[in-house]
Amino acid sequence: MGDAGPMENCRRPEKALSARFVETVTEPGKYFDGHGLFLRVAKNGARQWVQRITIRGKRSELGLGSPPAVSLAAARKLALDNRGKAMLGGDPLAEKRKAREGLTFAKAVDKYLAAKLSEFRSEKHRKQWRSTLDTYAAPVLGSKQVSDIAVQDVLRVLEPIWKTKTETASRLRGRIENVLSWATVAGHRTGDNPARWKGNLSEMLPKPAKVAKGDNQPALVLGDVSRWWRDLAKRDGMAARALEFLTLTAARSGEVRGATWDEFDLGDVATPATSATRRAVWTIPASRMKNGRAHRVPLTPEAVVRLESLPRMEGSPYVFFAARGGMLSDMTISAVMRRMQEAKEKAGDVGYLDPANRRPAVPHGLRSTFRQWAAEQGYPRDMAEIALAHFIGSEVERAYQRSDMLDRRRDMMAAWAAFLQGDAAQAGNVVRLGVAE
Repeated sequence: MGDAGPMENCRRPEKALSARFVETVTEPGKYFDGHGLFLRVAKNGARQWVQRITIRGKRSELGLGSPPAVSLAAARKLALDNRGKAMLGGDPLAEKRKAREGLTFAKAVDKYLAAKLSEFRSEKHRKQWRSTLDTYAAPVLGSKQVSDIAVQDVLRVLEPIWKTKTETASRLRGRIENVLSWATVAGHRTGDNPARWKGNLSEMLPKPAKVAKGDNQPALVLGDVSRWWRDLAKRDGMAARALEFLTLTAARSGEVRGATWDEFDLGDVATPATSATRRAVWTIPASRMKNGRAHRVPLTPEAVVRLESLPRMEGSPYVFFAARGGMLSDMTISAVMRRMQEAKEKAGDVGYLDPANRRPAVPHGLRSTFRQWAAEQGYPRDMAEIALAHFIGSEVERAYQRSDMLDRRRDMMAAWAAFLQGDAAQAGNVVRLGVAE
């Protein structure tokens, strides 16, 4: 280790850098790898890849982006490519400057999404990415050169919604950071990423966890559940049937809307009018789950009856299909609840409001309603969390938690179905397996 100057440490490791070292290093200084590549760590924790290179006899430094957006492997490839260009008489610095000219944030979003959209999990995720940037970021940043965007510009985007739409704002920040990281690697800007959280925006905005409580999805109060359920049964249409099934299974909207018939094993099932043993199961593949793990859902007789009553469209794999056979949109299901609320208000009824924030309940809030019901009924916490497909405990605990409690959850979901229908006696006449936590 030697001194690079009076203010900055220059560190030359005995061997090349490792991905682990890049991920964990915090001490300010310069950490060299090869081909003139080094990692610069600033006093505020900001990190940047830099390459020292001789171009046409003149020594220069090239910024290559920042980790983790630019990995060690990616930085090495960029450094090697630049070295090759310089050796052949090219000027990678001039190329970078030329590429940086005239790129607005709006154009950067287009270029970034063109390169990255295929990595997103679903069409909904792709639309959300574009929608949040267009709605919140474009009015402030769209026409600005990416090279000119600073921390204050990003704050102008985030501050108006940070406390009222915290989850959306937090995701938006990450998306702006990704676009600007791409712009840096592509040579359109230099320096720190103004949308970076740690050691940057974290010093100017409250932590999302501290303000996100007011951003919860509005839920049904337990006392409104049975009348809401009866109201829903009067609604016609595929979206209303999807909402019923969503409620019976405590599933997410995307899981229900994307359900295909090959995910269901109805087996020897019973209906409410029979007493045969039934073991109907809906298995949602990992590719469609938010947590990336396959999820089994025990189906009650009420859920099976609704499935068997559904029409099928030739050529469409979807259980709950749209008019042309494709997947229902998220807004279609939300619209059912919105119309139910509007009808109540028109009749002079307050409708179905979340008691905490006085906002009309929405489909995703039904999962919170189920969770509250399960807790008040004394069901074990882990069982209720598994029903919602949430991760439970630490990584070590999950490694030992091999059972998904399918049969025990079947009894719980049967009691939930009874509660929805207002059958308090049946809902309460269930043997509790385990103790409340």
